[in-house]
Amino acid sequence: MRELNVALVMTKTVTTATPETPFKDMVVTMTEQGISAVPVVDDDGRPIGVVSEADALAKQEFHGGHDELPHHDRAGRDRWYRSLARTAGELMTSPVRTIGADEPVSAAAHQLAKVKMRRLFVLDDEGRLVGVVSRRDLLKVYRRTDEEIRADIETVLASPAMDVPPKTVGVAVVDGMATVDGLLNSRQKVEDVSRIVLATPGVVGMRNNLRYVVDDIVGRGGVWTGFKP
Repeated sequence: MRELNVALVMTKTVTTATPETPFKDMVVTMTEQGISAVPVVDDDGRPIGVVSEADALAKQEFHGGHDELPHHDRAGRDRWYRSLARTAGELMTSPVRTIGADEPVSAAAHQLAKVKMRRLFVLDDEGRLVGVVSRRDLLKVYRRTDEEIRADIETVLASPAMDVPPKTVGVAVVDGMATVDGLLNSRQKVEDVSRIVLATPGVVGMRNNLRYVVDDIVGRGGVWTGFKP
């Protein structure tokens, strides 16, 4: 089963700013809309930076640059200079963390975990901003009902490409946990079915009760979780 892509879970409505957007307008936008960051885009809609709440707080921290520059603190110096900003272009940080709309949700989850970010801005094939995906957006996949998950699994197993005889495999899903039973011709086919089940959007885990007649993977190594008849 093909994994869901980012476009299917992202938030499509994104509030943006231009480099000329005044500081106060940025802060009003974030506080009124309850958002923690605003992307800054060029005339073609391509993101060139982002302004976060942390960026804006520098103005309070250093009283708009009135406080002394912290010479021996590199991070502090960066924040001090941001405290002088009057526009989004002066305040923003770059580059922007982005991901393509067609990328799988697992790629977005990996990137967010790796860089410890809350969100990624989503781009189309021409690099234009089309959405934003947050950690919460990625978790939406687990809101799918057991019936939806089971139907997806059964649809894929019934496809000609899988070559699984009708009514050979039984599928039950409870609270996202898929239980799969049946007897298949080969160990390789059991592994193929197992991968399909675990890759189905919304599946939390799998109880693998599949069995096989012929072990056609002997000597090839790999992990096996099923049982012989």
